[in-house]
Amino acid sequence: MIYLTLFLEFFKVGLFCFGGAFGMIPLIRETVLAYGWLTDEAFYDFIGVCESTPGPIAVNVATYVGATQGGVFGSICATLGVVMPSFIIILLIAAVLKNLTKNAYFAAFLSGVKPVAVALILATGISLLLKSAGLTGASFSPHVPSLIVFALLFVVYFGVKRVCKRSLSSIWLILLSAVMGLAVCLMLEYYRVAV
Repeated sequence: MIYLTLFLEFFKVGLFCFGGAFGMIPLIRETVLAYGWLTDEAFYDFIGVCESTPGPIAVNVATYVGATQGGVFGSICATLGVVMPSFIIILLIAAVLKNLTKNAYFAAFLSGVKPVAVALILATGISLLLKSAGLTGASFSPHVPSLIVFALLFVVYFGVKRVCKRSLSSIWLILLSAVMGLAVCLMLEYYRVAV
């Protein structure tokens, strides 16, 4: 039964998500929390892991959750569930609706979906920012390492942009944030031991 549940729930996530990976995060979060597959804290930690590993967030989360809930076959079911809707829709578009972009109904559909996708992405970004800063529910407990890394990355990103007249690659930002995170945590741990 868990295999069918994993497939169907992640199928719904794949079917009703517009706006790419960040548009999917609220729906994935709602699903995994409703079934108790991940805690809220574990979910946000895993989003950080997914951002720094290859592959789409939805596929990574589906594979991980499927594996924790039903082993290898569970991961296959969840992963197939999340990718199947896109696969089917693109196949139909390629086979049947070759001039879809010129279709007035399709253009109207996209006009209605775009604001929702932007709102989902914006809500996800704000939610991740607040969570990583230490805001949980009504309480605020600053997560000092995250705030330090965020401030350092902000300075480095805009410093490179100003000096070199180009943006820093996302790959370098991910690698730099990992190194900074380790360095900041080690320094804070050393400081605690020394005091």
